[in-house]
Amino acid sequence: MTTTSWALLAVTFAFAIADWWATWAERPQVRHITKPATLALLIGVAVTLEPVDPTIRTWMVVGLVLSLAGDVFLMLDERWFVAGLGSFLLGHIAYIVGLQLAPRSWGWTAVGIVAVLVAIGTVGRRVVQGVAGGEHREMVGPVIAYLVVISAMVVSAFGTAGLWAIVGASLFYVSDATLAWNRFLEQRRFGPLAVMVTYHLGQIGLVAWLVWP
Repeated sequence: MTTTSWALLAVTFAFAIADWWATWAERPQVRHITKPATLALLIGVAVTLEPVDPTIRTWMVVGLVLSLAGDVFLMLDERWFVAGLGSFLLGHIAYIVGLQLAPRSWGWTAVGIVAVLVAIGTVGRRVVQGVAGGEHREMVGPVIAYLVVISAMVVSAFGTAGLWAIVGASLFYVSDATLAWNRFLEQRRFGPLAVMVTYHLGQIGLVAWLVWP
């Protein structure tokens, strides 16, 4: 980590905390600033740090940029939801490429496979059933595709045997699972806040992995 990346990380946390407050307080005008700013600052962190592998850093930055695009799309009205989903799906593919470029641990890969199979068999299955039985049946295909890709991202993170990668990807998975549950099954007051806290911490974890694999 460079002095610049440390400074940007501190500002990233400040904007993230502001976004968490605005999420809980339901202040969309504030979130139009804090939500994209948090990811934009985190991109700055990733660009200015000193990575173990510059090529991996490039792919992770691509994933962050696509995540930023997804954040913006999801702030717009309902018709942009699929665009947001697609941006995050492409972002996870970029993360998969970056994670797969790291040295592999097949034992940890097996642990990751078991973890996502359990998650799919419990939460994922319920979400897909909720989509199929609700008002958005046309979303079944995109939701399944997204579930497969983010699961592959988590398995790829486990395969690195890197603590930051595993924690970051797992938190990202929890964030998206919470978002899907809140959207398609049952809305809960704490849901949006839980989504953003785990999302931001997950992204920060993936960036930290670039320095501490």
